Amino acid sequence: MITHPVDEKLPALKMATTGLQHVAAMYAGVVAPPLIVGAAIGLSGTELTFLTGACLFTAGLATFLQTLGIWKIGARLPFVNGVTFAGVAPMTAVVASTKDKSDALPIIFGAVIVAGLLGFLAAPYFSRAVRFFPPVVTGTVITLIGLSLLPVAFGWAQGPDPAAHDYGSMTNLGLAAATLVVVLLIRRFTDGFVKQIAVLLGLVIGALVAIPFGAADFGPVTDADMIGFPTPFHFGAPQFQLAAIMSMIVVMVVSMTESTADMLALGEIVERPADEATITAGLRADTLGSALSPLFNGFMCSAFAQNIGLVAMTRIRSRYVVATGGGFLVLMGLCPMAASLIAVVPRPVLGGAGVVLFGSVAASGIQTLVRAGLEKGDNVLIVAVSLAVGIIPIAAPDFYHAFPQTAKIVLDSGISTGCVAAVALNLVFNHLGRAREQVTGTTGAVPLAGQPIA
Repeated sequence: MITHPVDEKLPALKMATTGLQHVAAMYAGVVAPPLIVGAAIGLSGTELTFLTGACLFTAGLATFLQTLGIWKIGARLPFVNGVTFAGVAPMTAVVASTKDKSDALPIIFGAVIVAGLLGFLAAPYFSRAVRFFPPVVTGTVITLIGLSLLPVAFGWAQGPDPAAHDYGSMTNLGLAAATLVVVLLIRRFTDGFVKQIAVLLGLVIGALVAIPFGAADFGPVTDADMIGFPTPFHFGAPQFQLAAIMSMIVVMVVSMTESTADMLALGEIVERPADEATITAGLRADTLGSALSPLFNGFMCSAFAQNIGLVAMTRIRSRYVVATGGGFLVLMGLCPMAASLIAVVPRPVLGGAGVVLFGSVAASGIQTLVRAGLEKGDNVLIVAVSLAVGIIPIAAPDFYHAFPQTAKIVLDSGISTGCVAAVALNLVFNHLGRAREQVTGTTGAVPLAGQPIA
């Protein structure tokens, strides 16, 4: 019996190095939300380190749920889960509206628990929308995922702090460019295993090159403890406030929409298309991981799109590789010193590697759009308008400034708005009225959703 590449178990060394590469690709995205929220609350350095370690730990547990799965929970695809950035704005809003800042995290944790449980119950119904995601829709969304992530890479390339004097300096941009060149050279002139871990090698070489320029900070390693377990409810028992719960439910809907798109994208890349059952199981893992995360002082978990780019680029499709990455995340959560090792990698170096990773996602979306038959019917119109809507938050970040904060949670996500636009336009042009046309003989047959009309 032939084993699908998704279910393939690779040699231990290859599993470890490629799993670590996934951790390196998503580390900055995991630690950014707790750092931002913790700073807003005014946590001490020790408490901030604890919160960050807790988010790494819960990201690892959520990744286990997705990749290995239990019962009907987990997509069983090479899918990395971690703290969703969509929750940062409402969480900081909760902090701002809480008089006693010590209550902020318990209120946030209570809202995440409720939103996660409701999302878990809604997963089977939410996943039925999969039939509205044909290639013309999925290709558009995959392309938007890549385009939406590229500004993150460009921001990293300029440096960690926009207020710093060296933000966007020639040194920072030079380190990003050097890392990008190293990755490209390794991909071009090597073969086999070395070629597959080009991003990891690029990060290591980039970090070494950064040392003479003083861009590598080893302070996190020297200051970190060796062992630190995320004690359950370390910041207090969860509190349940309706306003906070409603805002996190909105975030959960956004996260489930993006996760659905990500699963469809990953299914195309690994050549195991995500059907309704797979999406239901994946959403259950997302939502259950989110509901359990506050137990260990973590935030809402969702799919990490940047790791899809890594899968697309390396062509290593084993879910056990990503599960190994989840193991590293758990260990980092238990060992702050280990977690701090990746923090040594300068942000510009991460930015250089991110250009390759996130650009690969956009390229995968274009490949999917090629199969959608844009030369026929109105599919090109669907793609054109959906891309335009999805790019608004990237091209004009203040476009929705006059809208309520709750609405902006959705509108400021180009992936979500572009996805909604693509689904709606696909319904209008490829579904509505087709039954009538079939009856009257206008078309002779009802075309598949999103496919060219003969």
